[in-house]
Amino acid sequence: MRKFVINVNGNQYEVEVEEVGGGSQTVAYTAPVAPAAAAPVTPTAPVAPAAPATPKPVADAPATSSAPAGSIKVTSPMPGTILDIRVSPGQAVKKGDVLLILEAMKMENEIVAPQDGTIASINTTKGSSVNSGDLLASING
Repeated sequence: MRKFVINVNGNQYEVEVEEVGGGSQTVAYTAPVAPAAAAPVTPTAPVAPAAPATPKPVADAPATSSAPAGSIKVTSPMPGTILDIRVSPGQAVKKGDVLLILEAMKMENEIVAPQDGTIASINTTKGSSVNSGDLLASING
């Protein structure tokens, strides 16, 4: 059992964390501690970074937001910017072929074909911002 004092919005809380098998944690909450007037509290546990700001839609994003009937949708796994589109409609692809390059958090991520097929549509453009779950392309199986 480890004890931590955590400062949230100017309020200090004392918490106890117990590490148990399987990676899960139990957190016991105790009443808020009176604010310390002398020295600031420095947490000893890692602090999660703030959530990134939601990117704003880009005006040049294509209007098409649905895939043709019967096709497999390829969606964005995370918010980011499309750096490159490596396929075109009508092109045959194999499972694992790179379709697009998505930049997210200064890293280039390859978006690959989930199955063999033919590209039915590309639903984004190079340089456009996408959100998690946005339709990027569709594949006819």
